[in-house]
Amino acid sequence: MMNDPLVYLNGNITPLSEAKIPVLDRGFIFGDGIYEVIPVYGRKMFRSEEHMARLFRSLAAIGIPNPHTKEEWFALIAQVMDAHPADDQMVYLQVTRGVAKRAHAFPAVMVPTVFIMTNPIVLPTDAVRAKGVQCVSMEDKRWLRCEIKSTSLLGNVLAAQHAAEHGAMESIQFRDGFLTEASASNVWIVKDGVLAGPPKDNLILEGIRYGLIEELCAAHQIPLQARRITREEVFAADEVLLSSATKEVLAVVQLDDQTIGKGVPGPIYQQLYAAYQEAKAAS
Repeated sequence: MMNDPLVYLNGNITPLSEAKIPVLDRGFIFGDGIYEVIPVYGRKMFRSEEHMARLFRSLAAIGIPNPHTKEEWFALIAQVMDAHPADDQMVYLQVTRGVAKRAHAFPAVMVPTVFIMTNPIVLPTDAVRAKGVQCVSMEDKRWLRCEIKSTSLLGNVLAAQHAAEHGAMESIQFRDGFLTEASASNVWIVKDGVLAGPPKDNLILEGIRYGLIEELCAAHQIPLQARRITREEVFAADEVLLSSATKEVLAVVQLDDQTIGKGVPGPIYQQLYAAYQEAKAAS
């Protein structure tokens, strides 16, 4: 691993230790920005078109002018990827509104701050996958625009810390008794062979894996429902799954003090994980 990897910041490729932003950058002061994370396998970005589309949606949702075309973004990412020795990486993009005098409302014209870095991707080990993971539940207390991939992540940070303090992989969240998502993952349940996930609305971030799982289910004849899911249904599920760029698909075998299903990764998980690996290899 590189001790001081090269990153991109506002037009320059520079060592990470030398990358600096002004303290009045609105990303630093307010968390006023968006980000995107793209997995890379064998030096090829996975689902790059979908990630870029979400980046563009998030920018538009909070009114930050997109500083680059799609082709320009990909060229910048390639520069940072090529400078890193790992074949499998996790590319991080961040765009903030830029630098301005501190005030909640922002000026009409600003120059966005653009930052790109990459690190080796760290996936769950085979041992973790074979055993499954433990999660804890909590009330979802975040804001109501969770579909925006915002850098304002304090709610997610506190949810992740809640999980860490309980020795769990993730905090699975519920709003008014219905499943939303985990601190950094989409959540799915399986009952009687049917996979179900919360609807793609403002209460969850539509993970890029969400669309991929829809495609995998269609290709492998796995029934899929997008609907509101009660807390009781989650605890009574045959399987509970997490999906994210770093987890891919991962089985939850315990939630709070309750065993999920048979307490081992189930058949729908096994099928989806295998199909996911096939999709990676074909990309």
